[in-house]
Amino acid sequence: MTSVLHLSDPHFGTEQPAVVDALVGLVRACQPELVLLGGDITQRARSAQFAAARRFVDRLAVPTLVVPGNHDIPLFNIVARLLDPYGNYRRAFGPDREPVYSSDTLLAIGVDSTRPQRHKNGYVSSRQIERVARLLDGARPGQLRIVLMHHPLVAAVESDQVNLAGGRENAMRVWSQAGADLLLGGHIHLPYVAPLPARINQQGTWAVQAGTAVSQRIRGGVPNSVNIIDWAPERTRASVCRVQRWDYLVSANSFVPAAEHELALSRQAWRVAEPDPLGVALGYH
Repeated sequence: MTSVLHLSDPHFGTEQPAVVDALVGLVRACQPELVLLGGDITQRARSAQFAAARRFVDRLAVPTLVVPGNHDIPLFNIVARLLDPYGNYRRAFGPDREPVYSSDTLLAIGVDSTRPQRHKNGYVSSRQIERVARLLDGARPGQLRIVLMHHPLVAAVESDQVNLAGGRENAMRVWSQAGADLLLGGHIHLPYVAPLPARINQQGTWAVQAGTAVSQRIRGGVPNSVNIIDWAPERTRASVCRVQRWDYLVSANSFVPAAEHELALSRQAWRVAEPDPLGVALGYH
């Protein structure tokens, strides 16, 4: 069994210490193979905020794959935004804004969807789409294939259409065709799980959104939350991964299970060598 913890939008500078401690406790309890941190690490990209985020990641003592969000680029420091927009990010988390993690059961690919000139709006370029597709094409059969970025590709409510990343139609089509299982995002502080649009969903790919992990900036009464993704490759017609949302419960001062989705991964790569005469994938949700 492989376990991955997906969090986004901690917005250090607006973090709640009790929630931070509770999240550290959750990570230590479940011991995931990997933590995925999907951007908006800080509130205003200040060095002290990045230092606090770095201390948090170090406390987890688990491999962590990090990508930036739009809040990780200076807003009011115009000189830094123009000349070195990722300077403080780089000093805290290194120069690679599109890291990759690979193990026998997991492939996680980071994508930097931020653009300093676009303020809060995100974009995925053709070059980025091709890079991710090449990595997916080279994945091993037993790997769960995850793409992590900050800006969402699929909206659950109409008002969030304006927050979707530019270039998303091509990205979803190409990455689904290349075998992506999960496309992870954040940015809008609203957790949900949704299939990609049917017109471009080539392989049963799912969009998984995280809420805000530890910030005071919760949305519409939705509490602080993270996702835990469990995956155990099965040598049957289809494999299934479980996405479980954990919400922070004030009365318990801890994260507790709040919702669960079982997602069928219907790509041919998960099937046994013999052809499936029915061509049927198991579906759960």
